[in-house]
Amino acid sequence: MVERVLVTLDGAIQDPDTPLLYADEIGVLRGDGIFETVLLRDGAACSLELHLARLRRSAEALELPSPDLDAWRLAVWTAAEEWGSDREGMLRMILTRGRDSDHDPSSESAANKTGALAGAQPSITGYVLVVPVQDRVKKARTEGISVITLNRGISIDLAQAAPWQLLGAKTLSYAMNMSALRFARRMGADDVIFTSTEHRVLEGPRSTVVVQRDNELITPPARNGVLPGTTQRALFTVAEKAGWDCKYEPLFTADLITAEAVWMLSSVTLAARVNSLDGLRMSAPDKAAEIIELVDRGITLPGSLSDW
Repeated sequence: MVERVLVTLDGAIQDPDTPLLYADEIGVLRGDGIFETVLLRDGAACSLELHLARLRRSAEALELPSPDLDAWRLAVWTAAEEWGSDREGMLRMILTRGRDSDHDPSSESAANKTGALAGAQPSITGYVLVVPVQDRVKKARTEGISVITLNRGISIDLAQAAPWQLLGAKTLSYAMNMSALRFARRMGADDVIFTSTEHRVLEGPRSTVVVQRDNELITPPARNGVLPGTTQRALFTVAEKAGWDCKYEPLFTADLITAEAVWMLSSVTLAARVNSLDGLRMSAPDKAAEIIELVDRGITLPGSLSDW
């Protein structure tokens, strides 16, 4: 049973123990790149088209070359087949600007260079990596998670006032997110919900916040500087058909406390119910099992780029 699968953007299966990146890779030097994390289940990539759509939007925000989506599909399908269908896997799609030397005006033009790293587009680095799903995921799905709120130190107006902040793109610059998760662990919590300077709810370091209130599901709008969630979108698609009222509305921190339930949705963990918020215990709602079932059903929908 393989423990890692690596496929480059040209569709070739690589040895995961052989070095892949150059020392001057811009994704490493500056975090100048984007990524998507996808759940492999039953041999298929869940919500793949939603992830590809977001990958394309993130590339546009960073002024990267438009991704060849067919090449990415082939790389993902190849990796999924190599991984197998008897267990879940965490698949990452990585796209960066490539080598620093390829973008140095004094060096040889990137257009004249070739290499396996970039596949069909030698000016970029693109690959797919699959690893096992972490043990914490199963526990979060079944038992829920403890969460603390942390001020992100930004206004909800920042995304529109300063688009170069890339708040709506899924970039490789995750140092602050990981620092917040380490801080949460020091505080005895599993995860974090970021808030704005106006005490508005934003998102988790690696998840989307959804509040459940009666027959309503509410998530903060993207204009507030949050990353549009693929799993949240999949949930809303099936929940609306099941009679739920799904909304994109601003939320205050107080709305988390008065909610019937708070969910943290992400591509691999899927639906993790917040069972403790800033030390306050939160009971499971009557419809908790339905929410989990709706998410499981939503991520299996084929979807299309025109849907988002």
